[in-house]
Amino acid sequence: MSDDETTLPTAQAGDTPGEWPAPRPRRNWLVALPLVLFGGLAAVFLYQLVSGHDPQQIPSVLIGKTAPQTVLPALENVSGPDGQPMPGLDLTGVGDGRPVLVNVFASWCGPCRDEHPLLMELARDDRFRLVAINYKDKPENARQFLQSLGNPYAAIGVDQKGSATIDWGVYGVPESFLVAPDGEIVFKQTGPFTPQAVETGLLPALERTLAREAGGTAPTS
Repeated sequence: MSDDETTLPTAQAGDTPGEWPAPRPRRNWLVALPLVLFGGLAAVFLYQLVSGHDPQQIPSVLIGKTAPQTVLPALENVSGPDGQPMPGLDLTGVGDGRPVLVNVFASWCGPCRDEHPLLMELARDDRFRLVAINYKDKPENARQFLQSLGNPYAAIGVDQKGSATIDWGVYGVPESFLVAPDGEIVFKQTGPFTPQAVETGLLPALERTLAREAGGTAPTS
C-alpha cells in the first residue's frame, strides 16, 4: 500500500454489514462551558460596577401595575406611636391620599435589621405612609424585633404562610414597594435599603409620584 492511500476502519465482530461504527461526539464544548458561564457573570458584574446601577434595584414586572388588594390581620400586642393597638394591613383603599411604602420584613432576616434604622428615619417623612408585611415569622419574635429596634410602621399585616406576598412577587426579604395613591406600584427595592438606594431610588420615585398627583410629570420607572 502506498503512503497516499487511506486506511479504512476494519469492521468488528457484531457490526451490521455495510455499516461502520458511529464516530464519538466531540466534547470540547463541555470543557469550555464553565469559562463561558464565568465570563457572562463577570460581564454582568462589570456592567453594574461601571454603570453605577444598584444591583439590588431589580426591575419588577409589577412596576406600573395595580398593587394587590392585600388585607392581613394585625400583629397582636403591638402598639403604635399613639399608644393604640397597631392595625392590620388593608390596601383595598391603598391609603389616605398619600403614597404608601410597603416593607416586607421578618425578625429572622439579618438584612432587615441592617435596614431598620433607615426605616425609622423614613417614618418621619409625612409625605408617605410606611406599612409592613411581617413574612413567615413567629409573632413573639416579631414583637421582640420591634420592641428592641423600634416600630416605624403605621400598620403591620401578618403573613405567616407567605401566601399574600406571592401576589407581590416577593422571593426574599426584605423587599419594599412604593405605591401611588391611585394604587399603581411605582418603585421596588429588592434587598435592604441603603442610604444610596434611598437617595437615588426611593426619594426620586416619591418625588415623581407627588409631582404627578399635583398635576406635574408622571412617574417613570
